[in-house]
Amino acid sequence: MIQENFNWELIKTQGMAAITQYGGKLLLAVVVFIIGRIVIGKLTSVIHRAMDNRKVDPQVQPFLNSLIGVLLNVMLLLSIAGIIGIETSSFVAVLGAAGLAVGLALQGSLANFAGGVLLLIFKPFRTGDLIAAQGFTGVVEGVQIFNTVLLTPDNKTIIIPNGPLSTSPIVNISGKGKIRVDMVFAAGSQNGADNIRYSVQKVVDACPTALRGTEHDVLVTKLTENAIFFDVRVWTLSENYWATYYNVHEGISRQFAADGIQAPKPAEISVALKQ
Repeated sequence: MIQENFNWELIKTQGMAAITQYGGKLLLAVVVFIIGRIVIGKLTSVIHRAMDNRKVDPQVQPFLNSLIGVLLNVMLLLSIAGIIGIETSSFVAVLGAAGLAVGLALQGSLANFAGGVLLLIFKPFRTGDLIAAQGFTGVVEGVQIFNTVLLTPDNKTIIIPNGPLSTSPIVNISGKGKIRVDMVFAAGSQNGADNIRYSVQKVVDACPTALRGTEHDVLVTKLTENAIFFDVRVWTLSENYWATYYNVHEGISRQFAADGIQAPKPAEISVALKQ
């Protein structure tokens, strides 16, 4: 039987030294952890209410809350490790390298995700708005986390990545509720400017989607030897843009025929459009 002899005095001395050296740090770490968790809880609640007030899309709110919570907790744990005396630079380096690798692997997807988050938070447009962006014009059917879906006037579905969309100019045609439809018409100069304007004005006044009580413009914009060009500007509701556009075009075709307004020579039109 092996007799083990313990130097209880040495163990007691070393224990007291360890408690003296690390006890205060451990106590401080516990206090920081408790206070940090309370602060994180309060902060995430404030952020959640802010997103509700800004009407951030409900589909993206849980993800953002979780992401913010994870980041804050990681920062808290790193702070506690530093208080205890654990070297955190290596952990930070590993996390940074991992983040860089993931970022490079998912560069395009992350850009689209970030763009989607920005669009959902700042809302430069909403579902149902008519917009022009990235060379396309259409009604917004939905803003997804990676893509935005447009429906064009000819019933085509356009899917635009959110990354480029969030960093490029966006024309929100529906943004103000009403819009001006700009059109150009031409007639032979032999008809006389007043007669042409009278015919065009009758069409504008009869247009069912033109806003009442609003001044619409019928203006001479170009004069040539054989043609008179008019800018026709009709105010309407945003959702009636295309209905107004086609209604006025069809109405002017019929009215010109009814009033005997003659068209200019085709060659004259070609030359004028090139100028």
